[in-house]
Amino acid sequence: MVELEQRRENLEEHAIVLDFLPTGRSSSARSEPLVQMIGEEKFTLLEAVPKVPEIKIGETVYIGKGERDKIAIIKGRLAYNDLTEVSKNELYTAITNVIRNNEKKFVGIFNSAGPLNIRMHSLELLPGVGKKHLAAILDARDEKPFESFDDIAKRVALLQDPVKLLTERVILELKGESRFYILTKMPAREHQF
Repeated sequence: MVELEQRRENLEEHAIVLDFLPTGRSSSARSEPLVQMIGEEKFTLLEAVPKVPEIKIGETVYIGKGERDKIAIIKGRLAYNDLTEVSKNELYTAITNVIRNNEKKFVGIFNSAGPLNIRMHSLELLPGVGKKHLAAILDARDEKPFESFDDIAKRVALLQDPVKLLTERVILELKGESRFYILTKMPAREHQF
């Protein structure tokens, strides 16, 4: 029972549309409209069948357990390589928007992230963060917790844009190119359907 409740907690409530395929995949035997999306909570890549004749790319849709207005059924999770080229091109923008819209949550990662093991800190998983940047981040957050992305950028010298670092990390995790998954669910295996 507890396991079922945990699975429900991990389900996405809202997703951003990455691509709308009015006739479905060309490789599919059935011709049905499909939508490729990314969840806003755990960046889960999903494929769904829409209820409506057209959905705009970049639109946020409700996919939770309640009554859905635009999505009929969620077919399942997708692997990064199963995304269309349009979806791959929209991915960076969608992830960046989610991170910017949830600034408090993602700044919290910089404030609370800890070591993965005795040799590596979870912040070192962010592209471009090495031992020197890690030391600067830890020293700055020990003085006072970060309040915003601008605060991080001002207080940690020579650190790239924190939103860009987080976005690049999410994409790396979605591609399945990591041993650790700190921002996403472990990606679906390719060709799950």
